[in-house]
This record gives sequence, structure tokens and C-alpha cells, in this order.
Amino acid sequence: MGHRRRERSVLMSSNKDLFQPIQFRTPLSRARGMGSSHHGVGHFITERVSGLAFAPLTVWGVYSALKLIGADQHTVATWIGQPLNAVLLGLLLISALVHLQSAVQVVIEDYIYRFTTKSALVIGNLFVCVLAGAVGIFSILKVALSVTGAH
Repeated sequence: MGHRRRERSVLMSSNKDLFQPIQFRTPLSRARGMGSSHHGVGHFITERVSGLAFAPLTVWGVYSALKLIGADQHTVATWIGQPLNAVLLGLLLISALVHLQSAVQVVIEDYIYRFTTKSALVIGNLFVCVLAGAVGIFSILKVALSVTGAH
């Protein structure tokens, strides 16, 4: 009788597990709350979400660039001055740089072994991506706002 009760409870708990998300972490990692390098899951999620956002924005960006081939500077500036285009262009830039920063950081962490070199490269990678994002967003805003007449 005790054996059947235990078997039934195992079946019931496994039925509950069917509706739970699959865990990709080891039991020790779940207990500590971190991956082996203490941030692996965060990088994994960042790469996937930024890649998911980057894919349709890239399709839009390539389509838009193909439409603007041969256009003069004023036409392109007017196109950037449209609010939807300026926002999508900014999102394309941000998603590309977030994805780039995360991917390059993983490569640095995987292939550079000296701590000081690794740290310097990770900080440099972050600095370059943030600087590129700031310059890019500033440029988009400057063009968009100058075309619309807001000085």
C-alpha cells in the first residue's frame, strides 16, 4: 500500500512538472543563483532578446536603405526626420550595439586568459559600444530635429 501511494505522488508531481518551464541550469547553479561565471544566464538572455529585436529591425533597415539608394542628402534627411523612421533607426542602432557588445564580451571571456588583459578588453568593448551608441543617437536626433525645424 505504501509503495502505491509513493508511486502515485511521483506521478502527480511529474504531471505538475509538465507545465513548468524547462530548467537549463544545474541544481548547484540554481541553489547559488548564478552561473559558472556569475553572469552567463544574463548574457544568454541579452544575446537572444537583442538578436530577436535586431532581426526585424535589420530587415526594415535594409529595405529602407535600398529605397534611399540614389537619393540626395535633403531627401535622406527628410526621411530621417519622420518620427517613425527616427525611432526605428535609433532602435536598430541600440539593438545592434547591445548585441555586438554582448557577443564580443563572450568571445573575450572565452579566448583571453590573462585577467588584466581580459578586464581591459571587456571595459574597452563596453566603452566603444556606449560611445558609438551616444554618437549615433545624437546624430539621428540632430538630423531629425534640424529637418523638422526644431532648433
